[in-house]
Amino acid sequence: MTHVPHQLAEEFPDKAQDIAKLEQSNAHFAKLAKEYDEVNRVIHKAETNVSPMDELAESEQRRKRAALKDEIYAMLTKPAQPTS
Repeated sequence: MTHVPHQLAEEFPDKAQDIAKLEQSNAHFAKLAKEYDEVNRVIHKAETNVSPMDELAESEQRRKRAALKDEIYAMLTKPAQPTS
């Protein structure tokens, strides 16, 4: 398969190290990142006609990807909590 666009490290190139760290240290973030990657692959397969889907389904997947991306971005930009 060709390169899959919109991967998290490409979407947030300045946060690539933070993404890797959070995937290892935060189970919720890791789950979101995995789900984002899965949805992104589904969209890519639809766009390249490897696994075509109807327009409504593809649009719903795009909305889901955007919501996941927003939640991931919020976690990446959240100020670090001081440890006690």
